[in-house]
Amino acid sequence: MSRAALLILADGRFPAGGHAHSGGVEAAVASGGVHDTASLEAFCRGRLHTTGLTAAGLAAAAATGYDALLLDEAADARTPMPALRKVARRLGRQLLRAARATWPSADLDRLARDRPQGVHQPVVLGVTARAAGLTPPDAAQAAAYESVGGPATAAVRLLSLDPFEATALLARLAPELDDVTAAAAAAAARVAEAGVDFLPAASAPLLDLTGERHAAWTVRLFAS
Repeated sequence: MSRAALLILADGRFPAGGHAHSGGVEAAVASGGVHDTASLEAFCRGRLHTTGLTAAGLAAAAATGYDALLLDEAADARTPMPALRKVARRLGRQLLRAARATWPSADLDRLARDRPQGVHQPVVLGVTARAAGLTPPDAAQAAAYESVGGPATAAVRLLSLDPFEATALLARLAPELDDVTAAAAAAAARVAEAGVDFLPAASAPLLDLTGERHAAWTVRLFAS
């Protein structure tokens, strides 16, 4: 049952709104930083080891049952740009809505009641994973995969890349994805004793800056 729940949660067709976001790759394409499969792979690798690791740590910690509101504050501290905070909370609200319909849970209901303005998406992902009977490493893996799967899918649309090549790219990143998952889960296992400061806080300043600029575009294909 848990394996099936992980597949559902990580499926890009799960109605959590992720398909409308590019994870920063739309701005990278516009700047010329991402223009082919090789540059997309470099972008995804960088995102995986920075924002992906941070998101995976938050998700894994939430899946342990640690205070989600404290984790939401920790996510705020790790998201310096207002535009990206807004995006994270919007995605959190959308995921929470889908999660409550799929895996009804008092914890999910409490999160919706306590933070009606929205909770950062990785935190909601972790609480959802717990409600679905998944483990903290499962939550970390879903978050890590999402950090590269979303940009890769968006780049296929933006650059008309061969989808087979984009999928092969993700397969090549699989060992690194597993490493990030393990590191995030290990950090989350110590949060109860060490606090949220022990969680990963890897940053990607260029993604932060381009994310803020992207939010000001009047015409764009993706919301972020």
